[in-house]
Amino acid sequence: MLNPTEAQERAADIVARAVRAGVDAADAVFAADASSEISVRLGKLEDVGRSESEDLGLRVFVGQRSASVSTSDLSSDALDALVERAVAMAREAPEDRWAGLAPEERLMKGAPPLLDLDDGGDLSPVELRAAAEAAEEAARAVPGVTNSEGGGASASRSVWALATSHGFAGAYATTGYGLSASVIAGEGGGMQRDYSFTSARHHNRLDAPEEVGRRAGERAVARLNPAKIDSAALPVVFDPRVGAGLLGHLTGAISGQAIARRTSFLLDALGTQVFAPGITISDDPHRPHGLRSRPFDGEGLPVSPTDIIADGMLESWLLDSASARQLGLEPTGHAARGIGGAPGITTSNLYMHAGHVPVATLIGDIKRGVYVTELIGQGVNGVTGDYSRGAAGFLIEDGKIAGPIAEFTIAGNLKEMFRQLTPANDLEFRYGTNVPTIRIDGMTIAGG
Repeated sequence: MLNPTEAQERAADIVARAVRAGVDAADAVFAADASSEISVRLGKLEDVGRSESEDLGLRVFVGQRSASVSTSDLSSDALDALVERAVAMAREAPEDRWAGLAPEERLMKGAPPLLDLDDGGDLSPVELRAAAEAAEEAARAVPGVTNSEGGGASASRSVWALATSHGFAGAYATTGYGLSASVIAGEGGGMQRDYSFTSARHHNRLDAPEEVGRRAGERAVARLNPAKIDSAALPVVFDPRVGAGLLGHLTGAISGQAIARRTSFLLDALGTQVFAPGITISDDPHRPHGLRSRPFDGEGLPVSPTDIIADGMLESWLLDSASARQLGLEPTGHAARGIGGAPGITTSNLYMHAGHVPVATLIGDIKRGVYVTELIGQGVNGVTGDYSRGAAGFLIEDGKIAGPIAEFTIAGNLKEMFRQLTPANDLEFRYGTNVPTIRIDGMTIAGG
């Protein structure tokens, strides 16, 4: 695999070819990845996978017309043909007055920040198999577990580079490791499944296989013999595993494309109270060895930690250059770029700050409510904010988490849900998007 310097040179080379071919502007992305995966089931090896890829994507502009092409053939002749094809496509494309490279004066200058995203590791298949087997064995050892969907372990290394015709070139490398277990508890029609996983940029930051397996087994057993719940308006408490999805609905609603198209339930909310006072939601691309850390965005702009929600107030849209131009604003460093097509919008290490109360206190005054550990379906309307998801979890009675419940729906409207939201103090950075345990009062529960 190429190192970051070589990857950067690859991207810069095809941009130079495009400029020589007469385009007005161009940018290119080079992405390389090598990954290994091992899965086991019932103590036996089930699958071994190895993948390697190197891809180059080019976007060119002829006036206000643009085209994107990509290839995995990196020979010189193939790159010349790719440029020729891209230029021909751009000349036939419709005009888009908003499209274009990022403002030159906003490009990142100097050395990128050091984020410690690559630990230099290279795990062998033997090591991956041992970890997967240990996780599954620990899960199967939990009393009540009756079957397994398997354990898995993975390791990968990636290199990503971006170059533009107006002066930006940068690249960085990352490593990634994952470990999971998924098991079944119970028998016959009463079986229940659950899982656990851990992921990290550095191998030594993964949870121990035995801990991953134990969590998976205990979660599956805890779900046995679920009851049904009657329909009512009740407080809902979201486990951090599923509560992070609420931030996904927020970022979708404040992305530049949604605002420019006027298809967001938060269309006129900038600078207003969206959450309760005291709630802060931040995006931190500079978090050391963070799962979504990055030194620059998909257009070459610098990135920095920012509060999207501060004391409950919506402080910023998430803008790439095209949506910023359309809205008459400045890009915010949230552009995402793949091999093909124009940039989109993404966050990095997004998280809701911890509240001030322990989980036990958060649920302590709930006479009757639900604790949600699984959400099913995609019943969310991004235009109106209407929210309806199938769910499973546990009943809350007299301030305590009681027995499992299943086959119910939780519903509300995200605007009201955001205002009613209360976070606990148990924030942990385990995923790309992280939240503490969250309580929302007054949601509609539709039971069976």
